[in-house]
Order: sequence, then structure tokens, then C-alpha cells
Amino acid sequence: MKLKNLAASMLLGTALCSMTTQAAEIKHVLLISVDGLHALDVANYTAAHPGSALAQLARHGITYSNARTPANSDSFPGLLALLTGGSPISHGLFYDVSYDRTYFANGDTSCSGKLNGAGANVGAGSTIAFDESIDLYVTDSTGVATSQNVIDPKALPYHLDAQGKCVPVYPHDAIKTNTIFEVVKAHGGVTAWADKHPAYDLVNGPSGKGVDDLYTPEITNVGGFDNTVSVVCTAANDHLKVDGILNQIKGLNHDGSKTIGVPAVFGMNFQAVSVGQKLAHDNTDGSCTIDTAGLAGQPGGYLDGAGTPTAVLKAGLDATDASLQEMIDGLKKADLYDSTLFVVTAKHGQSPINPVKVNKPGHFTDLVAALTPANATEAAAQATLAAIANCSAGPCGFAQDDDIALLWLPDQSQTAAVASLINNHAKELFVDEVLAGKEITLKFNDPRHDNRTPDILVQPQYGTVYTGSGKKNAEHGGFSFGDTNVGLIVSNPALSAETIKTPVTTAQVAPTILTVLGINPSALNAVRKEGTVALPGLGTQP
Repeated sequence: MKLKNLAASMLLGTALCSMTTQAAEIKHVLLISVDGLHALDVANYTAAHPGSALAQLARHGITYSNARTPANSDSFPGLLALLTGGSPISHGLFYDVSYDRTYFANGDTSCSGKLNGAGANVGAGSTIAFDESIDLYVTDSTGVATSQNVIDPKALPYHLDAQGKCVPVYPHDAIKTNTIFEVVKAHGGVTAWADKHPAYDLVNGPSGKGVDDLYTPEITNVGGFDNTVSVVCTAANDHLKVDGILNQIKGLNHDGSKTIGVPAVFGMNFQAVSVGQKLAHDNTDGSCTIDTAGLAGQPGGYLDGAGTPTAVLKAGLDATDASLQEMIDGLKKADLYDSTLFVVTAKHGQSPINPVKVNKPGHFTDLVAALTPANATEAAAQATLAAIANCSAGPCGFAQDDDIALLWLPDQSQTAAVASLINNHAKELFVDEVLAGKEITLKFNDPRHDNRTPDILVQPQYGTVYTGSGKKNAEHGGFSFGDTNVGLIVSNPALSAETIKTPVTTAQVAPTILTVLGINPSALNAVRKEGTVALPGLGTQP
């Protein structure tokens, strides 16, 4: 059965899955996340570069120009949408640094929790970090730290297991639903993934064993070199993962040291576009010594609201496209191009696109602290947020902000009062929308009964990033169009060029991947729970 007949299997479901497997030409899926890539970037780049890899993929594929990430657009929920077919409703993760009411703080290896003034343990609940801070580092004689590209268990959050033992929580332990890697592996397929931090152990899923070949070269070393100061060094870090993909296309593991077989599902994320969008100025400290393109000091982001890239962002787009071409060439050389479904999308977008919209007023809790409360109720709500801002760990709440603010309150009975304070001072706080109470539970799990869901989500006015940093001019994490409208191309030589403008979400990629491999997508728990369907249009080609 050729790719053009996939629509029938998608509609008929399980009954045709085994038939599709026996006759389908698709044996491999290469999933690529170009972090930050908007649908507008795809349209602009392919129009300006008709000979590019992106244009080549689009000429033999479906471009979904109205694809959105589900829920908020941080890297964790953005990637998990692609891999689970769900949102935080199912997988339970809102941010890489967030809050859990049942965990103890990172490094609290005895689960002692935060002590009150009398020295008593006040219980679980803490900020939790699954980012570059959990790496195992080695520091040289000059004090420079370098990640060993593995997780340090002592740096993880901890919790009490079913036997009451204090144990570390690995990222894969935190995910509450299974991934495509676990499903494909259970059906005998080889799996592989590459990403920017060892914390992307997350993709292994709850089993901890979903990915046969996981490669995570750290992009941001705590106390050491940060590749993201420069689009050039970021692209070099990206290319480490590209080399891994090229080895996997040959049937080897990422470093070429052993044969594992060509993965049924494999892929990676690119960071160069995201960094090119975010940098206020590239390589300002000169720490990226391989920058020979003369980009140092030049602005990143866009020149206008039409999405014209600066030279810095264009360098990120060009480097990424060149790497995609290497993958295409590698697949062709290995005689795998015809049997591979090539998916290019993004975990998240970035906002704002229009540079005149940029507004960086400072951190959200700092803005709240500067308010003049109208009454005692507002003053008490203001004090609650001040206490959260001064809390580093323990069950005292947490505020996470980028171009969104997520608030976990230590006393959930204060939710309505805090939300009212924010709504009443929306102008001073640059707020567009406040989600709390029923507005939260209409979209997410009830925070009163779910250990991860924030009590309040604040979506600022478009272009507002809650930071005072002069280093970046854009961010992601929120619900805005710039954050969530991402590029999505599904390509194979058997497909004809088509653009579908019907709204879709990136969560639909996961059931699509399983369907083309002849696996029932209902094997994904999130697909069943959230009713996620495969992407439309794959059966429309003549």
C-alpha cells in the first residue's frame, strides 16, 4: 500500500493497521524539530531559496501552514506533543523548570524538605529543574566547568517512592504518559533521538528505556561555555547531532562505534534558529571563537513584522537548511529516502516577530511588587507573590516567567484573590489574559487535585517578555500566535506538493508517525485520553 492510501487506514483504524504494515513503503520516520521555526519562516525561506532543502521537502510533501503547538509552548510540552500526542493534561509537564507539590527540591537527597522556624519539616512540594543544572560537571584548574553529557543523580529532584524511600526523580520518571519511542520499540523497531541537554532523558518515557540511542551534547554549560551566545557556535553544537543522525542512517549508533540498525523512528532538535531569533546581539563577548562570519555584535531576530530575518537569524536558517540537505543526501546514498517519512516542525515558535513590539518591563513578580494595592485583600495577594519571589525551594510556591507567567501558590485558597489583583492591574502588568479557577480547569487538570498544574497562568500583551535582560529580544513559552504557530512539513518522494490551511496541532504528529509505521496510534495513552487524530491530507495525492 502506497502513502497515498494512508487516509483509508487512518479512517478505518485498527482493522487496517496490519494491512498497512504489510504493504506500506514507509519503514522509517525522521522527525526534526527546528526550535523557533514559524510557519512564516517556512513560507519566506522556501520562497527566497527555491533550491533549499526545505523547498525540496515541501515540493514532495504537505505543508501545514496553520499548525499550532497545544497548550503552552515551552520546549518540554512542545516536544512531548510530538512524541506523545498529548498536552500537559496527559504528560503533566508545563516547563523544564516548574513546580511539583509532591517532590522535594533538586539535591534534597534525604527528602528533608524545607524546615520551618521551629526546625520541623513542612512537607513536600518544591521548584523542580530539569535543565542544564542537573548535568554531571567536571571543573578544570581554571574553574571552568564542562558537562559530561550525563545526568548527576545528586542534582535531581527527589521524592518518596511507594516504599517510603527517598529516591531521585529522573526526567523520564516525571512524564505521566508513554511516548512513540516506547511504542515503536515494543513493536520491534530501533529508536534514536538527539537533543540539547541530558535532561532530554525525558523522551525515554516512563519505562526509562524507550530510546535505544539517546545523544545529548550539552549546549549550555553551567559555569562553563554557553554555545547560545552565538548562532555560529549553536550551529556547531547542532551539527554534533547531525553527525549522529548521519551515522544512524548508516545503521550505526550516533558515534559510529557499533551497529544498531537504521531506526524506525529517529530525529533531533536544532537550536540555531531559536538562538538567532532570541539574541539581541550575537557573540558580544567574543567567546565563540569559531565565528568567522563577522556576526559578532550584530542584532538577531527579525527586521520587520513580515518576518525578514536579520543576518544573524539568516545564518541560523542557512546552517539548519544545509544540515537538512546532508540528511536528505545521506538517506539517498543509503537508498532509504523513498522509504522514509521526513517530518520537519518545531517544539515552539518565538515571539514577537515584529521587533517594534518588543517590551521587556522586568520579571512579573517585580512588577507586582511595584503596585499600589487598592485594599487589604490586594495587599495580601501582593504579599503572597512577594513571598513566592523570595522562595528558592520548598513548598512556598513558584513563579516561572518568560512571555508567560506561571504561578504556583503555596496557599491555593488565595488563587481568586491573586488572580483578581492581576486582573485589576492588568495595564501596569502588561497583561492580556489571566487564567485561573474555571479558566484553568476548562483547559488543564484542576490544580487543586493535580500536583503539576499551575494555579494561575498569565498571558501578557503580545511582544511582552517578562525580563529585564538586554541579551534577548524574544522568548517562548506562552500561548501567543508567535509562540504557537510553527512550521510543519510532512515529506516523502511519493507525495505531491500541497498546502493545508486547516488548523492542526503538532500533537497530531505522534499518531501520524505510528499510523505510517502500521502501528495502532491508540497505543499512545495520550492519544486515547485526549482524542488526538492523525494529520489530515495524507490520502489526497493522486
